Amino acid sequence: MSLLAREGGVAERFAAWGAEWLPGEPLSRHTSLGVGGPADILRVHDTRRVPELVAYLEAQDVPWRILGGGSNLLVADEGVPDVLLHLARGEPIEFAENRVVVPAATSLGTAVLACAKRNLGGMEGLVGVPGTLGGALRMNAGAYGTEMAGVVRAVTLFQGDTRQVETVKAEQVGFKYRHTNLSSHDLVLSVTLELLDRPQSEVLERVKEYNRKRRAAQPLQEESAGCMFKNPPGHSAGRTIASLGLNGTWLGGAVVSERHANFIVNRDHATAADILKLMDLVRERVLKAYGLELEEEVVIWRD
Repeated sequence: MSLLAREGGVAERFAAWGAEWLPGEPLSRHTSLGVGGPADILRVHDTRRVPELVAYLEAQDVPWRILGGGSNLLVADEGVPDVLLHLARGEPIEFAENRVVVPAATSLGTAVLACAKRNLGGMEGLVGVPGTLGGALRMNAGAYGTEMAGVVRAVTLFQGDTRQVETVKAEQVGFKYRHTNLSSHDLVLSVTLELLDRPQSEVLERVKEYNRKRRAAQPLQEESAGCMFKNPPGHSAGRTIASLGLNGTWLGGAVVSERHANFIVNRDHATAADILKLMDLVRERVLKAYGLELEEEVVIWRD
């Protein structure tokens, strides 16, 4: 818990800046894995006030970090001491022909379907990827041949180094496989997409097909963070783990999914420690059998 949580009048001060103060929030409520200890959350309803909010936190020597949709995040059971900046949903999507400006807190599914109503497509493969546009941008999310890098044209962000809001071109983001060059203090505020003219009926049919494939291949009804490891060059992490017979391996309340071996699910009140130990077990077995080092795709907060 941060030092601010011990002061009086904090909630009122932040409310004046259009932000909501949530001290000591269990992060298990804010992550798709359903694990994680407490932290103080500052939910921002007006992104124009981000520079003021950050300036105040830094003037108080309070460390901060960014909390997105929590769908690709594993937080330690002890929680984290930093204040977490969390953008609230609700700001509108803006359309200008094939260009679409989407607030970072918008879910991927909401964005895809809103664009479909305007007969715009090109990111249907991402509709079932959990999380927000900001998180998807940060990790260059991809599925079924579509990556964020292919549709992003500009990003508006609060830059961690300059502490200013700037709009940068997509090539300045440094897209790579499941990676960008954004720092931990670069807060994405909105993403400008360029989409294809595509009839709504065709977009929805593609969405339906991709969702069918996901339901068949992924444990969508259980708590998870999606794929835990990146695919090593030339290999599938899921198939490599499955080849060792690790599907169904339990550790505490965490299980390597029987349906997709690159998913670890919270099946029986798992702790973050259970999941971390199970990840270590999987990594060690793969390294021993194949000489491959599995790199986490999930973001891990240990302190």
